[in-house]
Amino acid sequence: LQTLFHQIVDSLDDNNLEGLKKTILEGQVAGYFRQTHFDYSEGPFTPFTKNLPDSKITLLTSSGHFQEGQDPEPFGIKNMTQKDAESRIFDFLKEKPGLSEIPFSLSPDNLKVRHGGYDIRGSKKDPNVSFPYQRLPELVKKGRLGSLTDTAYSFVGACSQKRLLKSVLPEWVELFQKTGADAALLIPV
Repeated sequence: LQTLFHQIVDSLDDNNLEGLKKTILEGQVAGYFRQTHFDYSEGPFTPFTKNLPDSKITLLTSSGHFQEGQDPEPFGIKNMTQKDAESRIFDFLKEKPGLSEIPFSLSPDNLKVRHGGYDIRGSKKDPNVSFPYQRLPELVKKGRLGSLTDTAYSFVGACSQKRLLKSVLPEWVELFQKTGADAALLIPV
């Protein structure tokens, strides 16, 4: 923490945020490296055995993105604001998450985001921060991935993890398999 404080002061004095960014990234890596309670002994996960350049990939994020004109209308509320989503975060935790389908070809101008559980400002400026749907086609062009499904997927990840694992994910895995996906890239927020 002391290093972070020093970096903040140095960054302000030097008008250079690179050192601060590096310190924050190193702190995040170190924090997640020691995590062990995210291991699940059961679930719809299978070891991946194919080579990525030979694989068809889909994208699933818990970022709360959706296509303009296809608002998932949480709790039946049309045009829910971000502020309303933030005030109802505990209601989201009790609800079954809804899956939004988003074409990889969608223009960022037609992509919306709403999520009560994280600061969406970065995702509004650049959706690829939490929903890298424009970066994956670049990896296909470079030959790092074989192909993509036509559609990427997003949901509001502030939900019951037990319900997600036991009820919703098996349905979603079946949906992904119908698209011909060999794997899903999971991006949690």
